[in-house]
Amino acid sequence: MRIYKQGGGWMIRKISIRIFDDKEVRTIWDEQNSKWMFSVLDIIAVLANHDSYTKARNYWKYLKTKLKKEDNQLVSATNQLKLLAADGKRYLTDLLDENGVIALGKEFPGKRANRFIDWFIRSDDSIDGKSKQKAYAMFESTFIDSIEVGTVKGLQQIHAYLFGGLYDFAGQIRTYNISKGGFKFANVSFLNKNLLFVEKMSESTFEEIVKKYVEMNIVHPFMEGNGRTCRIWLDLMLKKNIKKCIDWSKISKKDYFDSMIKSVSNDSMIMVLLKKALTDKINDREMFMKGIDYSYYYEEENDVEENENVNENNRLLEND
Repeated sequence: MRIYKQGGGWMIRKISIRIFDDKEVRTIWDEQNSKWMFSVLDIIAVLANHDSYTKARNYWKYLKTKLKKEDNQLVSATNQLKLLAADGKRYLTDLLDENGVIALGKEFPGKRANRFIDWFIRSDDSIDGKSKQKAYAMFESTFIDSIEVGTVKGLQQIHAYLFGGLYDFAGQIRTYNISKGGFKFANVSFLNKNLLFVEKMSESTFEEIVKKYVEMNIVHPFMEGNGRTCRIWLDLMLKKNIKKCIDWSKISKKDYFDSMIKSVSNDSMIMVLLKKALTDKINDREMFMKGIDYSYYYEEENDVEENENVNENNRLLEND
């Protein structure tokens, strides 16, 4: 989010990124019409599976001409606002609202387009979508300044904020054992002891902070939402102690999870990965918002087993 001057006053520019199959879809809040607008070129790149900006732009030119001849209302629904490009500059970009995006998707028949439309429609109404909105709000409120950095209580504060009203166990340390991909996280019998150990770990240097983060991930203190919560916890420690944070957009989903899996026995890979993505833009709200977008994207296809744990334990509770 950026504050910028418009006319005689100051306006807040709300930006966001949606990620589909490792491709970014830039979005911006249209203050005048009170709705999110989505980059047409980014959606074209997703639907046509283009890696080249030029190919996406040329295809959109072709498609616009075709739609105009057909007197399709989709073209007239297109708006223009300035979006940040890869070169760091802002350019006027063709944008569509939610209905326009769905209509555009229907111009690309096939399984990929159907999957995209399904993902796009449900992305904001899911628990993750609602939680992500809470994460955005966290960084726009004074609450973030009250979080205890590097403590278990601080971790619980973050989790409660992200998932309050969405899960009954928001902010609560789990009382059941959980696993993912065959790996069993800390047994509940030793959970409090493990949490106390992690909390006391030093966080003076980058290496110490990452080790503390890795250990907390191994503990996995919540029934669900551990990754999203811990990544915010990590950034707050980095910001406070070494005046850095992570530019999560520089870390691919596969690289992140590969390194986290290996960190159980060897944290060198995650250490290198995070160090390369360090930035000193600790007060840049746009950086934090982008971090939230990527953090939630990491979890999009990794919630199944954790949700199964939640459902199974809810079943056990009902039968108690």
